[in-house]
Amino acid sequence: MKKTFFVVLFFILIAFAFSCKKEAGEGGNCSISGKVFVKDYNGTFTVLQEEYYGPGIWVYIIYGDDKDYSDRIETSYDGTYEFKYLRPGKYHVYAFSKDSTLQTNALVPVIRDIEIKKRSTDDVESDLVIFN
Repeated sequence: MKKTFFVVLFFILIAFAFSCKKEAGEGGNCSISGKVFVKDYNGTFTVLQEEYYGPGIWVYIIYGDDKDYSDRIETSYDGTYEFKYLRPGKYHVYAFSKDSTLQTNALVPVIRDIEIKKRSTDDVESDLVIFN
């Protein structure tokens, strides 16, 4: 009877271990990187004054279905950012930009939805383009 109990318990634990999937977030071998490209316009967005890769811009990441940002990093001198040690899953990466439609004076997020499907993946994204 004891032996049967332990065999059943063993299979239940094995089934539980294989059915658990880790959520998106820290603790893996993956990374997401990219650059923030800034288009600097005049106040009415009619004249492009300058374009450059933006240093010192905050880039945010949301893990999975979280409601608030999970981590943030400041771009380096050449506008690059990198979020390291991520697990496979869905992520939202964003930076804030002026509203080019002039409908609001508030900053608006420029969001990139990313899914990492494999372990040990380095995902290099196209530029996040923001307006200044």
